[in-house]
Parts: sequence; structure tokens; C-alpha cells
Amino acid sequence: MIELNDVVYCRLGTTDLAGAEWYATNILGLEVSDRRRGAVYFKSDSRAHTLCYFEGDPEDQATAFELGRKEDLHAAGAALEALGHRVHYGSRAECEMRFVREFIRFNDPTGNTIEFVVRPEATGQRYHGTRDAGITGFSHVGLCTTDAERDELFWTTVCNARVSDRIGDAPLMRLGTIHHSIALFPFHKAGIQHINHQVGGTDDIQRSFNFVQDNQVNVTFGPGRHPTSSAEFLYFTGPEGMTFEYSTGVREIHDEPLWRDRQFHFAPKGFCHWGAAPRIAAFEDGSI
Repeated sequence: MIELNDVVYCRLGTTDLAGAEWYATNILGLEVSDRRRGAVYFKSDSRAHTLCYFEGDPEDQATAFELGRKEDLHAAGAALEALGHRVHYGSRAECEMRFVREFIRFNDPTGNTIEFVVRPEATGQRYHGTRDAGITGFSHVGLCTTDAERDELFWTTVCNARVSDRIGDAPLMRLGTIHHSIALFPFHKAGIQHINHQVGGTDDIQRSFNFVQDNQVNVTFGPGRHPTSSAEFLYFTGPEGMTFEYSTGVREIHDEPLWRDRQFHFAPKGFCHWGAAPRIAAFEDGSI
């Protein structure tokens, strides 16, 4: 089994790098940590970066997960190849572009680009957001799935993810104690469905709700509270149609042997305690 520690960054292609940088700093509230030719890196916590926008096709997206040692990485590559996955081993230049010591890249069963990395860089400098969004760090990612049962099996048997809860057929899966680091939502094609940052509290959710509305940003869900993770949330639209989420108060699961995943309706009541209804395609109809 491939032992993943945490989700560490997302890479997003964009046709408007300057516009994406403006959004990430002025709306999302991230800090520019570095620039390379055709790419801008953003940090949201102690890691060197948790998001990268690069010049390219908006459908060129990748999500990275950390493994413990290079031996684990090479064992993971061999295991994936034995299962029929085409595995790319990152060159030195590609590793430097990702601020990692080594990485492999492959596609999950739906076709999402996944990177497994070792030794992602941290920084001695604290994150300083460009606005008071209250961000405390990058937390989880939603991925599209064309077959939720098949992809859940990949993440829970090939890798070490555990299902915390399900909304319809959509599994919310944890790698550590946080309720979920990966969520799979049925959709007709591959892609990153949403990117989550944690914020400090309820005041940050409400403050950002007013802020994004004042700046004509499309709010697609919330404010609300998830009955699954107990987190208060706000979803809104970013560059190239990407959905971003702020949330706070996420459940932690410490009684690992006793926890049993729960089943929730794939309907507004399964997504929100407070009655908010999503205007997000993958949340509105899991059969899309």
C-alpha cells in the first residue's frame, strides 16, 4: 500500500497568468513566494508553495501528495506500473520547478494528473496574506471522478486513504486525522473540482463572503456548514472557472478504530446544515 502523508500543492494551467496572479493575491489572499519563467508560486502556510499557476492549457492540472522517503516513492512507482499506470519520473529541472527532491507523475483511473513527491520544501518565513482572509493553510482538494466506486477503490486499496463519509456516491477520504484531504465528486470528465484553504474562524468566512460579493466574484455555495465534516464554508469561482473554498472548524477523527463512515443524501441537506443550496455542477447532480 502506498502511504500518503498529506496533500501538498496544486498546479493549474492558465491562459492569463497576470490575471491569475491578481486573483490569487487580491481576492484569494495568498502570498507570492516565487516566480519562474511562465509560472507564479503562492504560499498559504509554512510550505514553500501550495499553489502554482503556470502558462498553459487550463485543463492541465495536477494535485500532489507527499510520501515519506525516496524508497517509498520508487516502490510506489513500481506498484503503479505493475497496475498498468504509465509513470513519469521527474527530471532534476522538473523537481526544481516543484520545490521537491523527487516526484513521479501518473493519471488516476479517471485521468486526473497526480504527483507523488518526497521532501517538499518548507520555508522559515511565515505566510503573510495580501489581504485579511484569515487563511491558516491549504487543506484539501476535490477531484472529479467518472466512476466513484472504482476511484474510491484506488485511493483506499492502492493508497492509504480511508473513507470518513459519503454524500451519495461521493467519498470524503482522510489521510491523517483531518476529516478529509481528498473528495471525489462524480462528473463527466477529469479535473480538480475544488481547492480548499482553511481560515481561522466564522468571522473570516463572513468577512470573505462580503468581500467577494463586493468584488463581483461569483459565490457558488454558502455561507453554510457541512453535516459531514462540521466545517463552516464558503465556495466561490476563480480563474478559468476553478472553484475555491474557505472553511473552518473541520472535524478531526482521532478514534480511528471506532469511526464508521456515514451516508448522506446527494442533495442540499447532505451538503449543508444551514439550508444553503450549491450552484456547483458536481454538487448539483452526481450523474452529470
